[in-house]
Amino acid sequence: MNFKEEFSILLKARYPIIYIVTIEEDRLEYTVRKILDTQLRHLYVWDFIEGYKKNPILNGFGKRNPLEALEFIELINSKTPSIFLLKDFRRFLKDLLISRKLRNLSQLLKIQPKTIVLLDSQLEIPLDLRENITIVQFQLPTTKEIKDEIKRLTRKLHLQGRLSSFILEKIVQACQGLSLQRIRRVLGKSLAISSKINQSSIRLILEEKRQIINQTELLEFWSIKEKLKNIGGAYNLKKWLIDRADTFSEQAINYGLITPKGVLLVGMQGSGKSLIAKAVAYEWELPLLKLDVGRLFGGIVGESESRVREMINIAESLSPCVLWVDEMDKAFSQSEQNMDSGTTNRVLSTFITWLSEKTCPVFVIATVNDLHSLPIEILRKGRFDEIFFLGIPSLEERYRIFELHLKRFRPDTWYKYDIQKLGINSHRFSGAEIEQTIIDAMYTAFNEKREFNTNDILLAINQTVPILDIDPMRTELIQSWTSSGRIRIA
Repeated sequence: MNFKEEFSILLKARYPIIYIVTIEEDRLEYTVRKILDTQLRHLYVWDFIEGYKKNPILNGFGKRNPLEALEFIELINSKTPSIFLLKDFRRFLKDLLISRKLRNLSQLLKIQPKTIVLLDSQLEIPLDLRENITIVQFQLPTTKEIKDEIKRLTRKLHLQGRLSSFILEKIVQACQGLSLQRIRRVLGKSLAISSKINQSSIRLILEEKRQIINQTELLEFWSIKEKLKNIGGAYNLKKWLIDRADTFSEQAINYGLITPKGVLLVGMQGSGKSLIAKAVAYEWELPLLKLDVGRLFGGIVGESESRVREMINIAESLSPCVLWVDEMDKAFSQSEQNMDSGTTNRVLSTFITWLSEKTCPVFVIATVNDLHSLPIEILRKGRFDEIFFLGIPSLEERYRIFELHLKRFRPDTWYKYDIQKLGINSHRFSGAEIEQTIIDAMYTAFNEKREFNTNDILLAINQTVPILDIDPMRTELIQSWTSSGRIRIA
């Protein structure tokens, strides 16, 4: 049931007080007026500064006086079907006079064709009013509304012929999660920069989403330029991700495809888990939100549970997006659950329930170093689509990793290095350790005022102890899981 249908039913059923949560005042007011035109009802709009605006009886009545704003409702003819839209009213609900007046009015309005609509960007209802108030969510613009707005703008500016259906769909997808006002603003910025709305507008839209994230302390918005083809190894995982690259498109939805939930990446430090998360967001042209799970936990009772719900709301409002949950095992380890009076357990319960039941296109990539410390319920099928193990690179993969890094550091002379020799001598090295041996070789040669060579890298390899040699038991445990089929090899 959409907002229009739900709101119309509540009006017909004579619900006395409706509380609408939204940041889009103008769009909500426009939508309500469209609904009321079909029901022949009058609309009175009040705010604290101007009182009742465009009021034919007493313009400005109730200015800076919320109690008068409620008393005005009684003055209106009881036979006239009316809606009273009161903005920012949650700030007054804790006042005893206001609370008592609303409860008195709720009894009166049950027999009169009048409805009070409280409009605010946040939900906050005192306990004594909860029985009288019905909450309705006014969702952000749908795909159709965004597409209609872009078409309206392009028609107005005579740009329709220059915007292909493919680019239009990509822009609509990028705009999801933004208010109509923000969409107009960012498209106006695109026109100001290039006099066009095209694929370059997508980057501006993602930057606008960054502004929203910067206003919170729970998530970080990451700008990335990593590509899957620049990551060595993990061929099974990369193919799995490439096969799902277009599943957020309108064609995929019309086909009936279910958007993927996400993947759990398991592996030693430096195996490329974080790199994969960054590359997926870049390849799919989706915003990348990074969650540090430790930020979910607060010192006040109930604060942690509230934070995880806020995180979920932010991620869903910015969908489609990629949510990168880094080192999840450190926050949700079984040992932590036994030491904090159940807070970790409650946060985990909320989080994994959302993983299973979410319908918004939020692709979750969670990275884990120590798999056996995670609660078993996280690993159940349905939380993630797949669990992939990123192990130590094979010989062929090490060749590829050395080639990629040398091309990055020495794009003109990379072929002069003996990549085969380097690959053979770096047995049991992770991708991060391979990169670091090249950097160490560069430091050595730079201090000697010369160009680094293959022997410098070999020296760095001989001086490095792979993490696999430090902690072999953890890898043996993971490998036992992969052999049983519970985890796929990336």
